[in-house]
Amino acid sequence: GALLIHSELKNNQVVHHRLRKGDTVKGFAQAEVILEREYTTQFVEHSYIEPEVVVAVPYEHNSLVTIYGSVQNPFSCRNAVASVLKVALNQVRIIQNHMGGSFGGKDEVISSMAARAAVLALKTGRPVKMVNTRAESILESYKRHPYQMKYKVGATKEGKLIAMEIKAIADSGAYACQTPFVTWRSVVQATGPYEITNVKTDTYGYYTNNVYTGAMRGYGSPQIIFAQESLIDELAEELKMSPLELRLKNIYHNNSITASGQKLDNHQVSLEEVISKAMGVSNYKEKYAEYNRSQLGDKKRGIGMAISFRGCSLGAETTDAAGAIVAIQHDGSILISCGLAENGAGLKTVLTQIAAEELGVEIKRINYMEIDTSVSPESGPTVASRSTLLGGNAVKNAAHQLKETLAEIIAAEFKIRANNLVFKKENISDKNKDQKIISFDQAVDLAHKQGIFLSAYGWYKAPDISWDEVTGQGRPYFTYVYGCQVAEVEVDLGTGQIEVIKITAAHDVGRAINPACLRGQIYGGVMMGLGYGIMEELETEKGYIKNTNFDEYLIPTIKDMPEITPIMVENPDPYGPYGAKSIGEPTLELGAAAIANAVAQATRRRIRDLPLNLERVLLGYSLSKGVIKSDSL
Repeated sequence: GALLIHSELKNNQVVHHRLRKGDTVKGFAQAEVILEREYTTQFVEHSYIEPEVVVAVPYEHNSLVTIYGSVQNPFSCRNAVASVLKVALNQVRIIQNHMGGSFGGKDEVISSMAARAAVLALKTGRPVKMVNTRAESILESYKRHPYQMKYKVGATKEGKLIAMEIKAIADSGAYACQTPFVTWRSVVQATGPYEITNVKTDTYGYYTNNVYTGAMRGYGSPQIIFAQESLIDELAEELKMSPLELRLKNIYHNNSITASGQKLDNHQVSLEEVISKAMGVSNYKEKYAEYNRSQLGDKKRGIGMAISFRGCSLGAETTDAAGAIVAIQHDGSILISCGLAENGAGLKTVLTQIAAEELGVEIKRINYMEIDTSVSPESGPTVASRSTLLGGNAVKNAAHQLKETLAEIIAAEFKIRANNLVFKKENISDKNKDQKIISFDQAVDLAHKQGIFLSAYGWYKAPDISWDEVTGQGRPYFTYVYGCQVAEVEVDLGTGQIEVIKITAAHDVGRAINPACLRGQIYGGVMMGLGYGIMEELETEKGYIKNTNFDEYLIPTIKDMPEITPIMVENPDPYGPYGAKSIGEPTLELGAAAIANAVAQATRRRIRDLPLNLERVLLGYSLSKGVIKSDSL
């Protein structure tokens, strides 16, 4: 048997999640076509351009220690440092600085660095700065989990999916870290956005002597989407059916029942819409038919698609809430503080816009305060594409309270009904008379003269959800997002080189609060998906990392960037601020699958292991060892 990584444990298993729906034995007995396939994915480095950095200052601002740094989750960092120092939380202050990327990576590793810096600062009585080199960053930080996945699917000859069995194993490395939660998302989404009566899914995490794995953009979904969407294309080929036709026969619609037994009846299930728009813009049908015909020369083209549904925010794995403070100064300027961190996605801009919209003022009035754990409201981690959804609602709630306060003051002053007042374009008007009553500045001045302090705390808790760990049934997420990406590639069969020519990305965002920021998220996510699909791979040997710099660990550059066409589909969500939902991670999780399907069409050969690098395309296999290189598996 495998050597125990932790001698106090009975085995190397970190976690096992189960999902059971219907009866797969009966389902496969009814199936006319059965397909079984295995897929693997690799270790992936976060590759943020700015490495980890913190500065610890002792005895500053009445705190035992103040830490400045590139911190993704300041409150988690505070909790960790206080635990190490064995002091109360209010003795540790974390101030987030501008970040040069994170993608889930600057959490536990930054907390460890901050704790070390804090100990040194208190021992020396001097400020301490710690900065990782690139090699130190790659060696110390956790990675995206590599997965081994076995899929079995049964269908009718007409293409109706009847049964699916899935077994997925994640390499947790030496520590558990986020493995229980990453594999939980995988078990929820492993069947993809397809309505299947009979499902049996098991996801596992195992300790190994490899580098440990944790949170990375996508969080357990890119791996299973690569497998499940490759499987759907392979089944379509077996049925002599187009991949598009097979998907349309089985996708979720309004009131569909998911693998976990959740009825999708509280939001618009827009899979058909995102698929339709992606197909139209990419010209998928025509190009798929064209590339299926014989192509001359070594360079062959292919086009592939992939679709997904993704649960928004943290899900049933933990409490899900956020807080915000909005304060109007006596000169009419506004301060905002929220406990969710700006990690480069434009959160400060979006939350500022939400406050401005609710109060009917221009955004230039508003100053968004950097996170400071001594004054900002704790709001949970900045992960799971939850910041606009949760933080936006918290800011909106706080701003709405202030609007109600001002409305009551104005109503009393002018003898009108408060609920008739409209806040818009820097003025407050009577909606029945379409007549300006008072300017925003005058309203604030009126409140100030009456001794009323205009500050409000907004809190938003996500709707209640549920999960049965034994059966894998329940309501794991309160709402979902849907996406479709189409990749067009050209493969040189003589060299194995893949050129991604174009990617069309259609995503239902609920409502686009800031279209420019949203497009930026799509561009960035698509490029990360491209890197995951065709080039990125952290190589290990007996637990040691071999490629510790960007000269050996390859990431996409501007030269690799294809033509990217973002398509924003808007179906306002009842739970989101002004209908907005999530976008940060959905844009990343589809790329590798769509590219793999396109490469399969171009080469007429299916590659079931990521990345689709030169040797796999040219030789059909990797010269190195398998994906999980641990001695203990």
